[in-house]
Amino acid sequence: MKKSSSGQTRIFSILHLRSSETTEKMPEDCYTERPLFGGAIVSTFPVRFQDVSDIRQVPDHQEAFVDPTRDESLVFELLDLKQDVGDDGSAVWFLQDLAMEQDAEGFTVIEQSEVVEAQGLRYRNMAAIVTLAVGQMAISKGRQGREAQNIVKVYLANLRLKEIGTDVLITAYEPIIINPCSDSAGTVGAGLAVPAEQSGRMPMAEVFKMAVSSFKVNDWSLFGAA
Repeated sequence: MKKSSSGQTRIFSILHLRSSETTEKMPEDCYTERPLFGGAIVSTFPVRFQDVSDIRQVPDHQEAFVDPTRDESLVFELLDLKQDVGDDGSAVWFLQDLAMEQDAEGFTVIEQSEVVEAQGLRYRNMAAIVTLAVGQMAISKGRQGREAQNIVKVYLANLRLKEIGTDVLITAYEPIIINPCSDSAGTVGAGLAVPAEQSGRMPMAEVFKMAVSSFKVNDWSLFGAA
């Protein structure tokens, strides 16, 4: 993607949006504030994303949501702070780590942001440090092999809460091409994925923006903070 005249990538602009601003001029898609980790955290995104824990077990440090009709997913993850990973480009580092973990092929970084402080997300006097990245990779679903890989665009935000030693990851997955051998083909069909706008849905890039910009901590004791 092209960079703006300011030299920052376009995705960087989402850090300046309030959640109410991210919902303007979008296709119809009902959305609401969703409780995460027992309500200690909240984030706003479309109701079409179903809680994966209602279907299968999800690790305690994750909250995962999926729209099975479009094979799109949104994952919130709490990790111990990676002290050896610098703030500059940390989202790209986590994106690369994700690609390795999922045995992805053809991984490329499409876009990345500069480092910014999220003034609306602060613990005591320290604001969260945020970077974002967008990549594309070929990955398989579940335990399927490489012969069933789908081409997927992945959006990742890394919110660094240094005061409490936590890296928050918000990751959104958007299928671009569905492999005929993939389990997803039986649900959404093989080939090029139907654009969200044609289905009257909010594009995944906008879902990601909304989820990141509306992310809020209600109870810092979730992190063991006093």
